[in-house]
Amino acid sequence: MALRKCACIDTLYTELDWLDRFQAAKNDGFEAVEFWDWRIRDLEKTREAAQKAGIAISGFNGGADYSLVDPSHREPYLAELKKSIAAAKQVGSSSVTIHSNALGEGGIVVDHYDNLSHTVKLCSMYGTLLECAKLAEEEGVKLNLEALNITTDHIGNFLASTQMGAEICRLIGSPRLKLLYDVYHMQINEGCICDTITAYGDQIGHVHIADAPGRHEPGTGEINYKKVISHLESCGYTGRIGYELFPLTDTKSAVQAIMEHA
Repeated sequence: MALRKCACIDTLYTELDWLDRFQAAKNDGFEAVEFWDWRIRDLEKTREAAQKAGIAISGFNGGADYSLVDPSHREPYLAELKKSIAAAKQVGSSSVTIHSNALGEGGIVVDHYDNLSHTVKLCSMYGTLLECAKLAEEEGVKLNLEALNITTDHIGNFLASTQMGAEICRLIGSPRLKLLYDVYHMQINEGCICDTITAYGDQIGHVHIADAPGRHEPGTGEINYKKVISHLESCGYTGRIGYELFPLTDTKSAVQAIMEHA
């Protein structure tokens, strides 16, 4: 059975007005859409556009200006996450994506926290995620914890490996907290994509796809995406595949490549 395709409409369909992107994605065969910052969007109009197009909203980012790794951020982080969960419920989104560090314009890591030890960062992230999971369970929303590459796009981000993210999710043991496995980021950081999926597939709640290098559509880089998707299926993954990529030329060409490599 083909996995459900989800378009990131902050990178695809950017030639269109925001509210027109939902119908365009539906017309191209996507089952859902996702985006980044809900705070800059009219949530009611966004919900209406998705409903009119008959397309689901899979998720958006929810950590905002606070970091899991900073012990002093625990309370404001949770307060901001509550707002993100409320926004998700307003637009009908099934999940919220969270990161270890606050991200600024262009995904730049706001603070590398060089003053904090690895131990403090890890314990802080674990402790705050425990509370995040409880909140998600109470509200009936899924949280997807995403590791990012630390050489190209997000220098200074703490969570950089699938192993760390997946093992934290396993230790917490909440059905509402899973790993967002971004193949592009993890190809850069660690490689061994299929072996990693085999080892940690039980903790993967969402998948992001872009080719590496370049972060463009499948077929433009070094990753064999037909093999990767086939392996996800063979390992029992039934979630969505989110295409969070920047078209090499235009959205039409990128979508064609996505469908060919699915």
